[in-house]
Amino acid sequence: MASSESTPALKPYLEACDVVDVGHPLVQAQAQGLRVSDGDPVETAKACFEWVRDVIKHSVDYRMNPITCSASEVLAAGTGYCYAKSHLLAALLRANDIPAGFVYQRLSIGETGPPYATHGLNAVHLPLHGWYRIDARGNKPGVDAQFTPPEERLAFVMKDREEYFFPDIRPKPLPALVKALRRWKTWDKFYIHLPDIPGRKGR
Repeated sequence: MASSESTPALKPYLEACDVVDVGHPLVQAQAQGLRVSDGDPVETAKACFEWVRDVIKHSVDYRMNPITCSASEVLAAGTGYCYAKSHLLAALLRANDIPAGFVYQRLSIGETGPPYATHGLNAVHLPLHGWYRIDARGNKPGVDAQFTPPEERLAFVMKDREEYFFPDIRPKPLPALVKALRRWKTWDKFYIHLPDIPGRKGR
């Protein structure tokens, strides 16, 4: 299994929960399949990121149902919103003993200005680099997220003063976003109710 430096501060970022269901057989099998042969945590993290980014279809881009939430649900359905894809990526990383957390970003739904919504992505803790943000929501024209540490290449560029990153890296997903994913059943219903969760401005 890939190894990462282990400290008490990183322990919460390796744990399972009902949404990041690391121990589920589907998650375990996929994580093992993405693990590089020499166990290099950076290369394994890259493989997990690129697989979730490219193979799991974003619910809106592909207009796919159902709305998924837990990592195993995303794997079984092959689709998810950004939040759900971040749950899966965190689970795959943690299953490979690589600390992973959740990062949130407030973004305009249009080009700029209201309405706004909360966007979900991940941070992974890499040897030599520390925390490094990655966004596996899925590339498309105008979106080109990559894994190029230490340089961050995320999905969206912030364009106005009301767009910002939440300052913390969370060990568990935001409960309000989990609740929203559990409430709506189809991609289009969820899209017209995209959550805008209050958060403090960060870097």
